[in-house]
Amino acid sequence: MEITKLKLFNFRNYIEENFDFSDGLNILVGKNAQGKTNALEAVLYFAIGKSFKNIKDKELIYFGKENGNIKIEVKKKYSKLKIDSYLFQKEKKSIKINSIPIKKIGELFTHFNAVYFAPDELRLVKETPQDRRRFMDIDISQTSKVYFYNLGQYEKVLANRNKLLKDCKNKQELENTIDIWNRQLALIASNIILYRLRFLNALSPIAQKIHGYLTDNQENLSLSYTGETGESKEEIYNNLLKKLEENFEKDYALGYTSIGPHRDDIKIKINDKDVKLYASQGQQRTCALSLKLSELEIMENASGEKPVLLLDDVLSELDETRKRKLLEFAKNYQTILTTNEFNFENLECTIFKIENGKVIQKIHKK
Repeated sequence: MEITKLKLFNFRNYIEENFDFSDGLNILVGKNAQGKTNALEAVLYFAIGKSFKNIKDKELIYFGKENGNIKIEVKKKYSKLKIDSYLFQKEKKSIKINSIPIKKIGELFTHFNAVYFAPDELRLVKETPQDRRRFMDIDISQTSKVYFYNLGQYEKVLANRNKLLKDCKNKQELENTIDIWNRQLALIASNIILYRLRFLNALSPIAQKIHGYLTDNQENLSLSYTGETGESKEEIYNNLLKKLEENFEKDYALGYTSIGPHRDDIKIKINDKDVKLYASQGQQRTCALSLKLSELEIMENASGEKPVLLLDDVLSELDETRKRKLLEFAKNYQTILTTNEFNFENLECTIFKIENGKVIQKIHKK
């Protein structure tokens, strides 16, 4: 798939602007705080249903305006797609797919896929398990509405179980009722974990291949899931249910559920060493890039369509060799890349010069 048009109205620092993207490499050039990342944010909004910065929709509206609108037109293998999102200060957002309103955000998933990478994505390997869970959840949700709905169900059941653990003062009474919540939680959790295990099993060899390409086969990347696992949904369910029962005393003392997919993680290693503990900043950055680029093939295999690659100011963080390899890799996908400045000689691309929320010049280089 490829984006043909992006239209922004009262979005971030754009009052009104249109982007007509080419099917290859598109480069947004400009100084800091001119609106380059805002354009990528608008594109990714249609893939994940919200800002990647985890802010409220009304905060995306141009300051002082009551509403905003973003539109995208996408060419797919056998069809065309139009998605409109209407943003309001005092009402809930409204999204239409090919002019038909959707009722739930989950209906947006699987229509348009994109992968976003920026320097701060380094947190994927450096920071908390929550960052790595978010990586899995966003990626799997883009190709599976069922997974997205399972996440929502799990959060509700988990919140109820945690409330009981925190508020119930009669331990004996709680022991007699907690089994109902244990079984509900384990059932939904087993679905989530099974999806994640399948995702990692598919992702690992792809990430290993890409990491080898970026590092001239000097490093071996490996991934593993940390949490309750099993060969089948039934086995995962039984393992998790047993652990929930065994951890009742601990959970009651803590006032919350201490195990489950909301606590799980991905163990990332390079040459059998924990990336978080032993890798250099450069190694961690390349590792994070390998994981994000691997999403492209995962999504393509799931949907039969090539996703769009969004690269936000990443060239300044890479040496010349890895820059070249990344741009060579990006030729396989429609790519939108932002940068302050770059040498565009001998590079076929479409360049958009951005200044204060406006495209002031568009150049197509062959």
